Amino acid sequence: MTKQYIFAGFGGQGMLLIGKFVAMACMLEGKHVSWLPSYGPEMRGGTANCSVTVSDEPVASPMVEKADAIIAMNRPSLDKFESHVKPGGVLVVNSSIIDRKVERDDIKVVYCDANRIAESVGNPKGANVAILGALMAKDPVCDEDKMIEAIRIELGERKARFLEGNKKALAAGMEDARAQ
Repeated sequence: MTKQYIFAGFGGQGMLLIGKFVAMACMLEGKHVSWLPSYGPEMRGGTANCSVTVSDEPVASPMVEKADAIIAMNRPSLDKFESHVKPGGVLVVNSSIIDRKVERDDIKVVYCDANRIAESVGNPKGANVAILGALMAKDPVCDEDKMIEAIRIELGERKARFLEGNKKALAAGMEDARAQ
């Protein structure tokens, strides 16, 4: 089993971070992973994305041309990566700020109002984790408990105060996507 993911948005939206969450959660499950960030020199406010590959076998290359699932956190990311979803794959769109619908009919599409979900659970900066929850509901990459443990590990002691808010955002995103 090999699955490939792309997480894309503006720098500062936490796409590289949720890619790390996925990679760590899958490592905790004993999988082989790669995580490859890509961002412009401006980072915050510029475009940023990362590719994550999860496999039962060692990962030969971190490059992802066609992904099993993609999260598009902003319009430029949707425009750039919509064609990179494999037929039958999943595309999760942040409908809070993306003003267009997906044009393809050969993929599963989830419209996630990630910003509203994050605010509704008292974690306005947790839109990235809410949309990750939506992806997990439609394309479970790992066990939910492993994802929560990965979030705890990646946040570290310095940001441990954000764990509860992220757990709420993850659960709310999953619940919202299951209702679709």
